[in-house]
Amino acid sequence: MDELPIGRRVAYWRNRRKMSQQVFADRLGKSKSWVDKVERGVRRLDKFSVVHEIADVLQLDVQILLGKDSERRPENPNGVDQVEVEEIRAALERYDQVSAFFYAPPEPLPLSEMRKAVTHAWLSFQHAKYGALARTLPRLLREAQAADTAYSDGPNAREAAHLLGQVYQISAAVLRKLGDHELSWIAADRSVTVSRRAGDQLLAGVATTRVSMALLSLGRARPALEINLNVANRLAPGANGNDCSPERLSVYGLLLLQAALTAARIGDSSTVHDLLGSAQEAALALGGDHNHYRTSFGPTNVQLYRAAAAFELGEARMAVEVHERLDLEGFNALLPERRAQHFLNQARARVLIGDIDVASEMLLEGDRHAPSEIRCRPLAHEVLSDVLRRIRGTPSASVAELATHLSVGV
Repeated sequence: MDELPIGRRVAYWRNRRKMSQQVFADRLGKSKSWVDKVERGVRRLDKFSVVHEIADVLQLDVQILLGKDSERRPENPNGVDQVEVEEIRAALERYDQVSAFFYAPPEPLPLSEMRKAVTHAWLSFQHAKYGALARTLPRLLREAQAADTAYSDGPNAREAAHLLGQVYQISAAVLRKLGDHELSWIAADRSVTVSRRAGDQLLAGVATTRVSMALLSLGRARPALEINLNVANRLAPGANGNDCSPERLSVYGLLLLQAALTAARIGDSSTVHDLLGSAQEAALALGGDHNHYRTSFGPTNVQLYRAAAAFELGEARMAVEVHERLDLEGFNALLPERRAQHFLNQARARVLIGDIDVASEMLLEGDRHAPSEIRCRPLAHEVLSDVLRRIRGTPSASVAELATHLSVGV
C-alpha cells in the first residue's frame, strides 16, 4: 500500500468506504471528473489542505492517506483491520490543545452536531456495529478534541469536555473489544481526566469502569478492583450528601458489577457475593432495566454479571444455571451488545463443562444477535477454536460457516 501513488490510495479508501466517485465528489465539493483524474494520477494533489479534506471525507488519518501507515494485516471479515486501529491510535496521539497555546484553534463543529455524532457512535457501539464505528472514530476523536480546545475558555467548555469524555469512553470500549487493551487503557484514562473538567462525577464514574475493564484485560485485577470500589464508595446514593437519582443508581450499580467481576478474577468469592447483593439492591431501587449514562444497568444486567462472575470463579455450572433462570423478556429487551456478550460468556462456560454442542449454539446465537461481537473479538475466535478441537465428528454447516467467516480452521 505504501508504494502506491496517492491517487490509487484515494481510490482504494473510497472503495473501502463504499462511495461512488460521484458521492465522493459531492462531499468534496468537486466534480466527478476531478476525482477520476486524481485517482488515475492525471491530476496531482499538491495542496496539503486538499489532502486533509479528502482524508476527512474518507474518515481517515491524513498520514495513512499519504502512505505512512504501518504494515497492513490481512483483511478482517468484519471490516475491522489493523489499519483502522492504527487510525484510532493516530487520532489519540494528536495533541492539538498544545498547539492552541501558540495558534488560534480551528473552527470547531457546532456542539449540536457533535451531540448527534456522539449519540450515533454510542448507538453503533451498543448495537455492536464495530466495523462502522472503527471507521468513524478517528474523525470523531479529532472533531471532539478540536471542539474541546476551541470551547475551553467559553460558556460551552463543560459541554465540550463532556462530549470528548464520552468519545474517549467509546474508543476505550471498542478498542477493548478488538483486543488492543493498552490503547483502550489510554483512552479510558483520558476520559477520567476530561470528566473532571466536565464537572460530572457520574461521567467520571462510568469512565472508571472503562479503566477497570482495560486493567482487567491486561491482567491487573487488583488495581481494577481498588479503583472501582473507591469510586463506588464516593458515588454511593445517599452517602456523602449524594442524591438517589436513577442516573446515580445506574452508575453506582455498574461500578459494583465491574468490581464483582474483578473480585471473581482474583478468586474472592465472598466479596463477589457481597458486591452482587449490593448491585441487586441498587437495581431493585432503580425499578427495572435502563440505559442511563449508557450503563444498561438493571436487574437483568445484574444476572448477566452474576453468570460472568461465576465463570471467572471457575463455577461454570453455576454460570449455566444463572442463564437458565434469566427473565427472557428482560433479556430480550437488552441492547444487542449485551446479549451477544452474554452468549459468548455462556459458550465459554459450556466448553468448560464439556457441553460442546450447546457451546456451538451459544456462539451461533451470539452471531445472530450481534455478528461483530463474535466475529471481531479475539476472545470469540479462541472459544470457537476450542469448540472445533473438541467437537465430535464433522461440525454442523452453521458452525463451519462461522469458522470460515472468522478464518478459524475447521
